[in-house]
Amino acid sequence: MGRAFALALAKEGADIAVIDINLENAKKVAREIKQLGRESLALRADVSKYSDIYKMVDKILYEWGRIDIAVNNAGTAQFKDAVDITEKDWDNVVDLNLRGTFFCCQAEARAMIPNNYGKILNIASICGHIIWPQFQSSYNASKAALIHLTRSLAVEWIKYGIRVNSISPGVTLTPGLTPKVISIFTAKAPIGKTLSTSDIEEAVLFLSSPRSDYIVGQDIVIDGGYTLV
Repeated sequence: MGRAFALALAKEGADIAVIDINLENAKKVAREIKQLGRESLALRADVSKYSDIYKMVDKILYEWGRIDIAVNNAGTAQFKDAVDITEKDWDNVVDLNLRGTFFCCQAEARAMIPNNYGKILNIASICGHIIWPQFQSSYNASKAALIHLTRSLAVEWIKYGIRVNSISPGVTLTPGLTPKVISIFTAKAPIGKTLSTSDIEEAVLFLSSPRSDYIVGQDIVIDGGYTLV
């Protein structure tokens, strides 16, 4: 999903900093962006770590001097009965999905404030709205909290011209998606099929553009109706 969002924004004229815990993955996407005629930085960061987040943002500011759009997409999930979740299990999910995203938002907002404008977009999940049939309480809780965090930050930072919103996708076809997850989703979703990254890209582009300047603190659910039934 991150690759798809990066390429979509590049096609619309953005220079892109690609962040991944695996630097080779970031470099591969950065090369694709440069082939589109845009500038790109490939940076390694573990966004569950506070110091990595600020090093990442400092590097972008050193190279380009500003950040206009930030898409916080990193996340992880874990299927496990709540009675069996360890402290480490909990921290692994919440530190990345919630704590890491908060400090990414904070660092990005500090970079945007001098420009009195910016777009921050958090990728949440339908699991922040409903309970997925497989056990994943830590993931559900982290995504629900992320949606409410988005609202909180949106209210605080609109005075700086920063719009903070989120997107909650349904099951999206990406590498590693299991048949079991697909079958659970398609059996209930009225649309009867999984999403592709292109289904989410348009929302990312819209929320990143001036066309959405009056949208503040909203969560756009893209799920083919799954959460309605």
